[in-house]
Amino acid sequence: MDTITLHDLAVSFHVGVPDAERARSQRLLLTVELQADLSRAAATDDLKHTVDYFELVQAIKSFGAGREWRLIEKLAADIAEMILDRYSVTRVSVEVRKFIVSDCRFIAVRISRSRA
Repeated sequence: MDTITLHDLAVSFHVGVPDAERARSQRLLLTVELQADLSRAAATDDLKHTVDYFELVQAIKSFGAGREWRLIEKLAADIAEMILDRYSVTRVSVEVRKFIVSDCRFIAVRISRSRA
C-alpha cells in the first residue's frame, strides 16, 4: 500500500474541555497519513487517480471552521471519518498536536481508521 502524508498542517480550531479554552481558536498541528493504491496515478501521471492534497488541505480547514470539540481525540476521529467518506483511501491516520501544557512541547493524539 502507498502513503500520502501531510506533515504538520497548521490549523486554528476551537478545542478544549473548559468553555473558556474552546471560546478561542487555537493553533494545532495535524499530521495526516492516507493509505491508498497509487500505482495508477504513478503510471498515468494524472491527478484524477490520486488524492488531490491541495483540495484535502482545504477540506480539512473547512471541516473545522465554525465547529468545536472538547477533546482532540474526537477531533482526530472526526477528521479521519470525513476523509474516509470523501476520498478513495483504505486507511487514514490523523495526529493532532496541541500546545497547551507549558511543561512539554505538545500533547498529541493519533487516531487510525480503516475502510470497513
